[in-house]
Amino acid sequence: MKATDLREQTAEELSESYDETCQALFDMQVRKDVDGDAAVQPLKARSLRRDVARIKTVMRERELEGVK
Repeated sequence: MKATDLREQTAEELSESYDETCQALFDMQVRKDVDGDAAVQPLKARSLRRDVARIKTVMRERELEGVK
């Protein structure tokens, strides 16, 4: 997921993407903790965390644009 793609999305789509990504990350963490699942891919978790950060950054940029 690229920041340029995120900037093209509406606020509702961003919110949806954020919820889906957070849920996927949470599910992965729970699966790892409960099952001790070694199949959880660390690179996938890193990618999801970075996607969450990108989404939150774009949301914050829009929030600050509204303040100006």
